[in-house]
Amino acid sequence: MCKDTTALYLQWVNLIEIIGYAGIFVFALTGALKARTHQMDVLGGVVMAFATAYGGGTIRDILIGVRPVRWVNDYLALSLVLSAVLITFLAYKNNRLFRRFIFYSDAIGIGMFTTTGIEVSLQNGVNETYSVVMGVITATFGGLIADILSNEVPNLLKRGELYATACLAGGLVYMGLKHTSTDPNLNLFLCVVTVVSLRIISKRKRLFLPEI
Repeated sequence: MCKDTTALYLQWVNLIEIIGYAGIFVFALTGALKARTHQMDVLGGVVMAFATAYGGGTIRDILIGVRPVRWVNDYLALSLVLSAVLITFLAYKNNRLFRRFIFYSDAIGIGMFTTTGIEVSLQNGVNETYSVVMGVITATFGGLIADILSNEVPNLLKRGELYATACLAGGLVYMGLKHTSTDPNLNLFLCVVTVVSLRIISKRKRLFLPEI
């Protein structure tokens, strides 16, 4: 029984890593595509891809005391970022299509990074409340840094779009389901679906929080 439990735990850890790498690739694509919309060169695309893919996770690791930060010496993550830049460089330049793709890839990315940020925080001894906060930071602060670099108002702060709020809702769903008998893989899926759905609905229906 102990061996079965260990095997399940290892599978769970591997799934979290896979989701984390998928999020890195998606966010790197988002950053590189954002660089294209601002007519940056290839180096600018690399910087934007790195900032978007690594920014939130780096801030999270610094806040919870992970040393070195998780992406250091991770050549797979580096390869994914560079591959995303190369794909963007070779892809057909249709600005309208790319803007749409940026939005949807970003929505998927923040869903993936919310779950990854929560699990990494829990594994490093952070309590449940702040693990959800770290999940939101992981999902949103990379995009915030990229938006600042490209001289845009960050999506995180834009009125009329549920961005961090969508991540918070997904994180709360995820954390709530951890206290039930729901399959952990299903918890992950439902968290991502919640974040992506709220992000898309808020964009199309123009749902927003009240002004301060």
